Amino acid sequence: MVCIMKRKPNLSPPSTSALRDRAEKHLKKRNLSVDPTRTEADTLRLLHELQVHQIELEMQNAELHRARLEIETSLDKYTELYDFAPVGYFSIDQQGLIQEVNLMGASMLGAVRARLLQRRLQAFVSPTSRPVVDAFLKAAFAKPGKQACEALLLTATDAPFWADLQGVSAAKPNDQKRWCRLAISDIAALKRGQEALRSVEALAAANLEANKEIARRRAAEALLKESEQNQRELLIESQVLQFQLRHLTHQILQAQENERRNISRQLHDEIAQILTGINVHLAALSETALIKPRELRKRIDKTRRLVMQSIDVVHRFARNLRPTLLDDLGLIPALRSFIKELAEQKGPRIHFTAFAGVETLDISRRTVLYRVTQEALTNVVRHAHAESAAVCVSKIANAIRLEIRDDGRSFPAERLLASKTGRLGLLGMRERVEMVGGHFSIESVPGKGTTVSVEIPFDSTISPRKSRK
Repeated sequence: MVCIMKRKPNLSPPSTSALRDRAEKHLKKRNLSVDPTRTEADTLRLLHELQVHQIELEMQNAELHRARLEIETSLDKYTELYDFAPVGYFSIDQQGLIQEVNLMGASMLGAVRARLLQRRLQAFVSPTSRPVVDAFLKAAFAKPGKQACEALLLTATDAPFWADLQGVSAAKPNDQKRWCRLAISDIAALKRGQEALRSVEALAAANLEANKEIARRRAAEALLKESEQNQRELLIESQVLQFQLRHLTHQILQAQENERRNISRQLHDEIAQILTGINVHLAALSETALIKPRELRKRIDKTRRLVMQSIDVVHRFARNLRPTLLDDLGLIPALRSFIKELAEQKGPRIHFTAFAGVETLDISRRTVLYRVTQEALTNVVRHAHAESAAVCVSKIANAIRLEIRDDGRSFPAERLLASKTGRLGLLGMRERVEMVGGHFSIESVPGKGTTVSVEIPFDSTISPRKSRK
């Protein structure tokens, strides 16, 4: 709200002489002449009119005096509102000089009101805000309607504060000069509130980012704990595998020593004795040829039988070490020969069926099938006490399946395979199969015997499966 301090009008009642003069002038206009013939009644009537007119003038004077008191009361009221308003009111001319200002405006600028008059408003504007205030005043004088801006003002002690300026152009009556009414509000608290709000928003954004960072770190910590747990499990698994590897290596070395001992014993007990017998027979032949020429043929035949016997022993050792039939003729003939040899040793009846396409496998996978069959049937002969067994080589989806069944005694196969000290034969079969990407399983049920199953894929590019615990 913009108010202007007005000058009090002169409303003092007219004097008695002035009223008399006005009355005389009024009588002259009526062209009243003195009639010598006027009676006393006329004089009384004229006196009555003058008295009535005097009463009317007194009433008008009282009415004017009451109106004056009301105007002075209203003026005092609006003067108080103007001076003690919470907003600074300024009247600025086109040169930017302060023409009028209320007490609040003077208090804002920190100066006495009388010393602010005829001073430039720009002197109380911060240099950074002067271009904004100049543009504001130019627009206020040039355009109709209210103009507004925010500027940094200075007090008389150069203390800055933010203010809101609102102005409208006006003109004094009977004056060609234009001037501007300004209302200035101190918005320092509002600015501080806005700054505090921005700080709160920035703090909230930082808090949100901090919460996100905490969530990310907690997730990373959980992943780290999970990774540590996995590493511990892998470490334990590697330690178990190392122990199993050491145990398996020990078993392999022990098996090698046992096999060497068996070969040495068999070479000593069989081949050495046969060769010694051959040597004895050859020495006897030399003597018999001189003494008894007729018995020479019989002794030669006996020596030849010993030589053939030693050849058979050598062949048996060769087959046990590496069957030549597997390399020369294939898997099926090698298995038939091995099964026939077991049957000749008074083992169980063995039924053998094979899928001819098994020969398309490479030599390494056919060797695995042969060694698994050899080990499984050897276990049947040695431990199962079975009456019959069956070996079946068949084709399944993109793989060869080998199944060896017997009706002998059962044993805890799964426990032995899972045990750290499991049998070397079972572990060796499983390792051979998994080495070529196959799957090995064994099932032993009391009263039903044992079944060994092997699946080896045709595709040689399939990576070996991870060993099961």
